[in-house]
Amino acid sequence: MLFLFLLFFRGLVWNGESTAASQPMEWHYPAAAEPLSFRIAHTSSFVNHSLAYTQCSGWLGELQTYRWDQVSDTIRFVKPWSHGNFSKEQWQKLQALFLLFIHGFTLEVQNFASQFQFEYPFELQISGGCTTQTGKAYERFLNGAYQGLDLLSFQGGSWEPAPGAGKQAQNICRVLNQYLIVKKIVQSLLSDFCPPLLASLREAGKSELEQQMKPEVWLSSGPSPGPGHLRLVCHVSGFHPKPVWVMWMRGNQEQAGTRQGDVLPNADETWYLRATLDVAAGQAAGLSCRVKHSSLGGHDIVIPWGGHSILITLLCLTVIVALVMVILHACWRKQSSNQSVHSPHMSNSAFPTETKAQDPRDPTHQLYLAQESWIKNRILAWKRSLNQCW
Repeated sequence: MLFLFLLFFRGLVWNGESTAASQPMEWHYPAAAEPLSFRIAHTSSFVNHSLAYTQCSGWLGELQTYRWDQVSDTIRFVKPWSHGNFSKEQWQKLQALFLLFIHGFTLEVQNFASQFQFEYPFELQISGGCTTQTGKAYERFLNGAYQGLDLLSFQGGSWEPAPGAGKQAQNICRVLNQYLIVKKIVQSLLSDFCPPLLASLREAGKSELEQQMKPEVWLSSGPSPGPGHLRLVCHVSGFHPKPVWVMWMRGNQEQAGTRQGDVLPNADETWYLRATLDVAAGQAAGLSCRVKHSSLGGHDIVIPWGGHSILITLLCLTVIVALVMVILHACWRKQSSNQSVHSPHMSNSAFPTETKAQDPRDPTHQLYLAQESWIKNRILAWKRSLNQCW
């Protein structure tokens, strides 16, 4: 089966459409280009010797471009440009290749599970692809993990155990290295297939890769780390691309106690990060959170601790007063309407008459005007505070 697999792959992508198909291909990028990778993420969960589930997806940098539909055994294109410059025929052959690989991989693992000391249920993960590097054509990689721990990698045309993986990884690598056809397949996928796909997707998805989304920043307090201490939390969300710099500052002095969490994805393919700082309650004044990101054009976002608390208070007061104003105005209109209906001097004309102008001396109307003036002043003050913070 592996021999047929290799013959099938050799005619997969180019199929006589390019004269470069029979020779090694080099894909160079300008020295100023940022490193970018294409990788396939494959996870197989083995419940027992006859039942397994597979998840497979393709990623260009941090953007998902493909996913494998296990129900229909087909490649799903996540982006409109995920086809790249590959033809429909090429994608059909690639889909057949993945189908052969996924089913073949599952059978081979189940056959060798006992020899490799895999204990059901277990999970295997594979991440492989290529990366553009400044001054280099590309760098290829393939890594495997067992139960979430590094197990082996493919380096220099052979399988190598991961550092500290132990005798189990050594045994697996020794067996895999005996299959020369498998090594040729892996070498061809990483060297001949991955670089042209990466180049194609990079060009097709250029506009989305270069998209800049400015971060939104807000502050909050986290769970108290201890008596008399505060945990300050700086939230940064909605930014793209992924690289971002976040630090708690006192003036221009970086606070060494700043702890950053993982950069996590949002549903809209932007990113979220939070940075925390534990301080004594009396030392929070004068601290601020500074954010640097490529979308800001060199203008950092600086949010002082307490700045957003004032704004939130003003905003809440604004909402409350606005509701009171609406209620009072509704009551005044209802009262005026009732007075008009029950007034003995009401006109007997069959046609509606013009509504009488509001009496400025009316106490309810004066209260309404005062509330309206107050709310306008609060909104202006809130805007001035917002401009100072940003």
